Amino acid sequence: MKRLDFSAGLLGLSLLLGCAHSWALPADREQPIRIQADAAELDDRQGVAVYTGAVVVTQGTLQITGDKVTLTRDATGEVDIVTAVGNLAQYQQQPSSDKQLVKAWGRTIQYKAASERIILIDQAKVVQEGNTFEGEKIIYDTARQIVNAGRATGNTVNTPRPRIDMVIQPKKKQDN
Repeated sequence: MKRLDFSAGLLGLSLLLGCAHSWALPADREQPIRIQADAAELDDRQGVAVYTGAVVVTQGTLQITGDKVTLTRDATGEVDIVTAVGNLAQYQQQPSSDKQLVKAWGRTIQYKAASERIILIDQAKVVQEGNTFEGEKIIYDTARQIVNAGRATGNTVNTPRPRIDMVIQPKKKQDN
């Protein structure tokens, strides 16, 4: 997997994502988590819940959708990992009140709440304000604002994409 160099990669990603500190509005973490699905299997002892059938998970502006979504809780009972699988699973969230939604897709999306990481695998794509970032696998650490992108080694990929592809829109000049 290639690691984007700090100057070009972080600059490009900050333009792409348009975020200050993370991919989330601060109030999102304070909101309840709502899950809608056709079926659910809950294992309270193991701290795992599996939802199937057009699943929609929302918390504030965060929304994750997929054909199957698995929520795993940590030892304290907090949701630790949300894994969505689908054709395609989707993640979206508003980074701040003055920014448009960040939208992301992949056949597998894994949101790790504790480490503030989003992992997109197979047909991975992130879009915000016309800017796009695509690859086989994209890992975004929202806390540290670091992106790793490249081949999805060790993962099954239906659509091989050996190179990343980024499109950054030019900034619009302010009228005087």
